[in-house]
Amino acid sequence: MHYKKINNLLGWLCFAIASATYILTLEPSVSFWDCGEFISCAYRLQVSHQPGYPLFAMLGKVFSLLSFGDNAKVPYFTNLMSALASGATIMFLFWTITALAKKLLNGRGEEIENSHLYLIMGAGLVGALAFTYTDTFWFSAVETIVFALSSLCTAVVFWAILKWDAHADEAGADKWIVLIAYIVGLSIGIHLLNLLTIPAIAMVYYFRRYNNITVKRGIIAFLISIVILGLVQFGIRGYTIYFAAWADLFFVNSLGMGFGSGAAFFFLLLMGAVAAGIWYSIRNKKPMLNLALLCVAFIYFGYSSFVYIPIRATANTDLNNSHPDNAFTLYSYLNRIQYGETPLLSGPYFDAKIIDQKDGNTIYSRGKATYESAGKKSDYVYDHTTFLPRIWSTESDPYYAQNLQFYKQWLNLADGQAPTFADNLKWMFSWQMYQMYARYFLWNFVGRYNQMNGQFSSQDVNGNWTSGILDGSKHLPKSITQGTNYAPLYALPFILGLLGAAYHFRRKKRDALVIALLFFFTGIAIVLYVNQNSVQPRERDYSYVGSFYAFAIWIGLGFIAFAEIARKKLNARLAAIGSFAICMLAVPVLLAFKEWKGHDRSTKTIPHDMAYNYLISCPKNAILFTNGDNDTYSLWYDQEVEGIRPDVRIVCMSLFSGDWYIHQMQKKMNQSAPLPVTLPFDKYKAGTRDVIYFNDAKIPGSVELKDIFDFITSDDSRTKVSYQSGDVLNYLPTKNFKLTVNPDEVVKNGVVTPEQKNKLADVMEWKYNSNYVTKDNLAMIDMLAHNKWERPICFTTTMGSEAMFGLQPYLYKEGFVYHLIPFKAETDKSTGQGTKTNSLVMYNNVVHKFKFGNYKKAKYLDDVALTQFYLTMEITFNDLAQGLIKNGHRDLALKAVHKFDEQMPDINPDIDTAAQKFFLAENAYNLGDKALGTRYVKGVANFISDQLDYNYNLLQNNKPNIDQRTVQLGVQLLNGMADTTRNNNEMELSKQLQAQLKDYSNKFAVLMR
Repeated sequence: MHYKKINNLLGWLCFAIASATYILTLEPSVSFWDCGEFISCAYRLQVSHQPGYPLFAMLGKVFSLLSFGDNAKVPYFTNLMSALASGATIMFLFWTITALAKKLLNGRGEEIENSHLYLIMGAGLVGALAFTYTDTFWFSAVETIVFALSSLCTAVVFWAILKWDAHADEAGADKWIVLIAYIVGLSIGIHLLNLLTIPAIAMVYYFRRYNNITVKRGIIAFLISIVILGLVQFGIRGYTIYFAAWADLFFVNSLGMGFGSGAAFFFLLLMGAVAAGIWYSIRNKKPMLNLALLCVAFIYFGYSSFVYIPIRATANTDLNNSHPDNAFTLYSYLNRIQYGETPLLSGPYFDAKIIDQKDGNTIYSRGKATYESAGKKSDYVYDHTTFLPRIWSTESDPYYAQNLQFYKQWLNLADGQAPTFADNLKWMFSWQMYQMYARYFLWNFVGRYNQMNGQFSSQDVNGNWTSGILDGSKHLPKSITQGTNYAPLYALPFILGLLGAAYHFRRKKRDALVIALLFFFTGIAIVLYVNQNSVQPRERDYSYVGSFYAFAIWIGLGFIAFAEIARKKLNARLAAIGSFAICMLAVPVLLAFKEWKGHDRSTKTIPHDMAYNYLISCPKNAILFTNGDNDTYSLWYDQEVEGIRPDVRIVCMSLFSGDWYIHQMQKKMNQSAPLPVTLPFDKYKAGTRDVIYFNDAKIPGSVELKDIFDFITSDDSRTKVSYQSGDVLNYLPTKNFKLTVNPDEVVKNGVVTPEQKNKLADVMEWKYNSNYVTKDNLAMIDMLAHNKWERPICFTTTMGSEAMFGLQPYLYKEGFVYHLIPFKAETDKSTGQGTKTNSLVMYNNVVHKFKFGNYKKAKYLDDVALTQFYLTMEITFNDLAQGLIKNGHRDLALKAVHKFDEQMPDINPDIDTAAQKFFLAENAYNLGDKALGTRYVKGVANFISDQLDYNYNLLQNNKPNIDQRTVQLGVQLLNGMADTTRNNNEMELSKQLQAQLKDYSNKFAVLMR
């Protein structure tokens, strides 16, 4: 059979195998993190977070139509888009490896021998199928996330440059270069990672087009490729919009024309200039100029998908991040201005102090008829800066305290100790490069312990890599070795990849250098550019999938190297076939076998159901305040796509400080009326009341909230103070707030039942918990002052106390939310603020309305499901049982505990979930179900024993990664369980626990002191 036909057929076979794998393991509904937002934005063509993913949204919309009106099926089909895109990526990876293998073995245009055919195709199959089953790539292949389509763009452009390389001497071969430019332009509308292929592509072009190759010329070519990357990233992608914005400013403010007129003129001028340049290059026979301008034109064609952003922003969609309806907001949106700037080559260490603040460029926002100044960008001056700042974070950063603590912990710095440049480099190499890149690389090609977050320690097993070879001597806990994500790969993919890389450099240095550039720029270069400071909200391995893709090419070529070694003992055909069998079993088959159970999401619906539980816990027409990420994105999906509880207004607190977001909240959304925010836009727009500082006026007692609101929003000079900067601003005169309550109004609006009226307070009094009022707090004061109990106000139970405005004394659990209710303050000091419940309402929500995500039968539970939401479920049922017992409903409390046992698996993912399981056991004992209490206690005891045995082994071997918190809590839990079982006449179990307690107390005496 002809080489081309075999190559095509096997490429499509790889597509079929990979796609079948991903479809079989596809998550059937929404996933955690950004997926809920992406599905919502695709389904209703809305505007997602910066820097925008318009092409992804439009493609997602196409796939969502396959649901044929069954909105619950929308995420399945958008997930299917990722599965098919990932399958196609594997297909192009196969063709990339065979193209490189063909050059390696045959050169260009030579007849292919049968023995070489076996090696070429075998290399493609081994490398492509190995990458199919790698941890990071598989994770993104089964959910609606941009990285699957971004990987496809990377695969296509790299395959296309090899097609050009194979046909560069033929007429019209440069069409492949133009195709690459178009795909690069399109990829900007999916994710920017694809731009990092440009240096490798440019070097392929240089090696093929030029004959006199030298090191000096090679370095110049490489530097030119960096310039091209910069021109695309900052010139075409960034400054095109920047210049359009300034043109629009001139046309609108100086010429009195409409918004968008200047931008439209600029784009017409730009298109005319490119077209004229192309015409000039043809007329004057300048092929290089012609190719360059055609590439620019086709990048712009692809980039034009971003027209979607201002069009949909102007349509005022429900999700409309930053509201980028004009060139200025679009520019800040594309450049992620909201997230702040990251220093790269020069900047402050975390110990630098701000000594001055200078005004930078004017910030423009859209007014009624012209662009208006929203103040100036602040440029801080520090007492010292340094070259290549890696340990950066300043007092202006809201996460400064958290970052500072982690830097000190990681670098072993004492309080007050100034960091040195050596500390800076230590952080870069040990945390940024090793912990946040190399560790991820080793997950994929060496093996992994589990899916827990492992950013905090390079020594701990959680989230760490392992080959598995020495694990038998480590006394690992069963929670690791029996976990679904324990995947030791014995370093076989890594070894084969290293063999392939060495072989490639020995046989084809230039091609190997190209792969090395691809590997570097999609890996270490991202680390250097992103310059992550401190712990991230989640593991970031998905950012480096292009680097893992490059290494998979070397895994494929490693098969050829292995076969070459085998040929020294066997004939060519037998060596090829035998080596293929060994390499397939040792790498792709091993990967599939080890990784499958940790990626099969086909049976879980936890993100969907946890979001449903948040919404269903809310009273009618509630306002629900949430955190970002997993507290918000799945809720957006449930509401925007499936229409679950459209009467609830979701307010994401991490966005609520933006004037655009408050303005959106003042409008109707779905079936939710506007928020009761009375403040006109001009009084809170950007540059106005950005922050209001506390300045104690020594006012006795508490002040009515409406009076405070009127004071801090007044334009009267008597309500303002002057600052050293010369600014004259409003100030907060007191932190002692009160809200007078009309009990009849509260009952009438259904906040409480008529039977609960006598529990209502006449006045709510509380202390504001911050030294300043930001825009989100200002909007909150406005709502509380003017709501008149017409809209229930709720907070998700997973929000931090600092975000709850100091209202904890009046927050009552009703499921997954705290409901603001003006009950009289409880005199029982033993009841913690976080455990107050409106028990009967909560019982109805939790026992009769909650969904449980198939928790008990799911084949795979991710880290968010295991640690965050399993713990949340335990706490919810414990608080419910305690609240019902306190209110005299012991029969309902027992039913609640049984509901948990019926729906949730009896697992103990970590010490915190184990502690809550013990509290559930205590509730079961207290309610008369000794069998359930004993079962839970035994499960917790087994978990603790497993963990303490492992930590004792570490202690004996003087290992530094002992989990002291688990040890201390574990011993405390054993003590508590021994007492509880003794008090419930489980004497044999109590004696066993007492013996364990004594044993472990002796073993860990040195730590317990």
